[in-house]
Amino acid sequence: MVWLRRTTHYLFIVVVAVNSTLLTINAGDYIFYTDWAWTSFVVFSISQSTMLVVGAIYYMLFTGVPGTATYYATIMTIYTWVAKGAWFALGYPYDFVAVPVWIPSAMLLDLTYWATRRNKHTAIIIGGTLVGLSLPLFNMINLLLIRDPLEMAFKYPRPTLPPYMTPIEPQVGKFYNSPVALGSGAGAVLSVPIAALGAKLNTWTYRWMA
Repeated sequence: MVWLRRTTHYLFIVVVAVNSTLLTINAGDYIFYTDWAWTSFVVFSISQSTMLVVGAIYYMLFTGVPGTATYYATIMTIYTWVAKGAWFALGYPYDFVAVPVWIPSAMLLDLTYWATRRNKHTAIIIGGTLVGLSLPLFNMINLLLIRDPLEMAFKYPRPTLPPYMTPIEPQVGKFYNSPVALGSGAGAVLSVPIAALGAKLNTWTYRWMA
């Protein structure tokens, strides 16, 4: 029944990845990334780095297969593109939803695990750091390639969004000079203990299944 167990593992990955994506697009505002990425990019970077690394390393260690983290991030990306297509089909502009970039950071985690011959502790320390460092960079590049997301936010307000959550024009440079650097630094520090938590959850899962 090895095939059944493996199929169950990968089904769990799909379920958790989809739920992680739902967390992203429902965090405060339905299209959290589009409306708030410029305003609170540091907070977004930290939340996305930690959310990605905890699920990716959990399932990567659970299966023991380098590439599982990328598989996890790919499911999240596909699901968000489905949501993007759904809004587009309802008549909203193409740039209404900006899809976060998870896959390159997950690939770095997989490469770390593979290059260190499946060393769990190295994956936690080096892989977690790489995810935290790289994700803000990739997402800022992504933002620079699309139309101003705040324009979309103000032009197409959410009917169910409470007034206190209306997107605010960002004061770039008022509180920090580089949101990418700050997001990368904080993400790199916080992703390591969160990766360790994901690895520990993997251990608990094995004990529960024993």
